[in-house]
Amino acid sequence: MVESTTNKTNEPVVRPDSYLTLHYRVTALDGEEFLSTFDMSPATLQMGSGQLAENLENVLLGLNAGEHYVFELPPAQAFGEHNERLVERIARTGLPEGMELKENSVVEFSAPNGATFAGFLRSLDATHALFDFNHPMAGKTIRFEVKIIGIM
Repeated sequence: MVESTTNKTNEPVVRPDSYLTLHYRVTALDGEEFLSTFDMSPATLQMGSGQLAENLENVLLGLNAGEHYVFELPPAQAFGEHNERLVERIARTGLPEGMELKENSVVEFSAPNGATFAGFLRSLDATHALFDFNHPMAGKTIRFEVKIIGIM
């Protein structure tokens, strides 16, 4: 059985495997902007490929091209609650030699399997560094604005 990729007006709608051309913006409710494509070329992405957070992709399903949408998502539907267990105080001697450490910056780490992950360096003293491994928008209600330009 082939599922319809169009709505009642025969316009394509976003599906879990669609390719999209769109503009999007993610902000906190206080206006702090996390990410935006509105001032540059539109983004092109494939749904389900990890290019956009899964929770953000989920709100796009079933939407039409040519429309402008704004969603308000609580932390559980956006980037999760802030988890204090992901805030870690690490001895400077336990960090890779030569790692550049600057407060209020993002530091990239390599996992044993070769993957990389990032931590936000909250504070630094002579012996320790305090890293936050939560997503920067964790714990915040966000505003997700999207203008879908094309769907394939």
